[in-house]
Amino acid sequence: MSVATREPPRSGWIAPHYLPLVFRLAHLLAVMAPVGPLIHILGVEDRAVIDRTLALALSGGLLCILLFQSSGMYSRDLFGNQLLIKRTLLGWSTVFGLLLLGQSQLNYLIHVPPLLELAWFASSLLLFGLVRLLLLLYFRHMMRQGRYLQRAVILGCTDNGVRLARYMREHGDVRHGLLGFIDDRARERLPQLDDSLPPMLGDSRTLERMIREERIDQVLLALPWSADSRHQYFIDRLRRLPVSVMVVPDITAFNYARTRITTIGGVAMLNVADLPLEGWSPVLKRAEDVILASVLLLLLAPLMLLVALAIRLDSPGPVLFRQRRYGYNEHLIRVYKFRSMYHHLADQDASRQTSRQDARVTRVGRFIRKTSLDELPQLLNVLGGSMSLVGPRPHATATRAAGILFEEAVAEYSARHRVKPGITGLAQIHGCRGETDTLEKIERRVEYDLQYIETWSLALDLRILLKTVPAVLATHQVY
Repeated sequence: MSVATREPPRSGWIAPHYLPLVFRLAHLLAVMAPVGPLIHILGVEDRAVIDRTLALALSGGLLCILLFQSSGMYSRDLFGNQLLIKRTLLGWSTVFGLLLLGQSQLNYLIHVPPLLELAWFASSLLLFGLVRLLLLLYFRHMMRQGRYLQRAVILGCTDNGVRLARYMREHGDVRHGLLGFIDDRARERLPQLDDSLPPMLGDSRTLERMIREERIDQVLLALPWSADSRHQYFIDRLRRLPVSVMVVPDITAFNYARTRITTIGGVAMLNVADLPLEGWSPVLKRAEDVILASVLLLLLAPLMLLVALAIRLDSPGPVLFRQRRYGYNEHLIRVYKFRSMYHHLADQDASRQTSRQDARVTRVGRFIRKTSLDELPQLLNVLGGSMSLVGPRPHATATRAAGILFEEAVAEYSARHRVKPGITGLAQIHGCRGETDTLEKIERRVEYDLQYIETWSLALDLRILLKTVPAVLATHQVY
């Protein structure tokens, strides 16, 4: 089998093991460099204060390096694509807090002006970000030149191998440069590789020759898991050569978001799903719900009274409509809404979705459905704990898309119930409201719901809440 003519990535840069040392020195400089200019700008002339400030900066720099070292920032994370903003902010804030504690409780380096300290904290934080940004730009420059810390090949041009290659191209960093594929099969048995994929380099003899010539640092074994004997053959063979060998997980592992390795009882396992809200997250989200729902109820109480009065004057029947819907972990909950249909035509299970010019909807009901004012009583659900302000919308038990129950229409539908349902959500601000008369509509909603669950944060919730009103006003598919 001939070797492709495309030039593989060149070897890694000179002495990459010096880079963590350079990064440590840059962090020390980021802490100490702002002190001189700040002393000049703030007009500090007392020599004793200047000496104490310089000693404070030196102590902070050394302590910062020790803290970053213990958190692993100078190991594998150093060469990744992330900005590490949260870790840097947390680490530098911890160091700064310890220094303040030393000043106040231990009389350590007292009499440094508070304004100078705050300006020093902010300017050093900015320099930390600048150092990281410059490093990432340097990495991208090296990658464009085809230089990586390690040069890798995929042994096995299989579905597993192709999926890995695509994944590495999308999520790769400077640690691994993918040269191409190695496969012993005849050319006609191999899949066609498009231009987005690395080339076919040759067979296992080519692989061994490239390793001997020190052109490869890492082999990623992507043979079918059913080929146990072939796995063992190549593992035994490659262990005799100066190269790292990695066994690629099964192809299905790449279909899951946030896939990572977790060690349980000393055994490495592939983690494909986590609790959607862990640690302090449930407490923070519950606090968000209680505080904001209470404020909204107080602010919207006059509007809700007007809506209730309009409903009573428009048609006979109760003001509120209660409906059983799926909540957290598929428990049935009672969801409150302002009644928008004639009382005797109400559909408790939503077996028939509302359509344009639906005769069941009252005049007031049509307006409050269009503006989503009928959802306001769900603030009571939020305070009661059965719903959140933001989350996947709760659906009634018999809701269908194109005549098919939602849970039968979309395989991942039940995954929406891993968190509490919400009054609004990521799907709603992207225009997914109203009738679900096609399978594509419910599939799109589920995709947004699962994306929200996987990427939840308080900032995301607040962004969704701010975008909800414009999204509601811009939607024309609600009847």
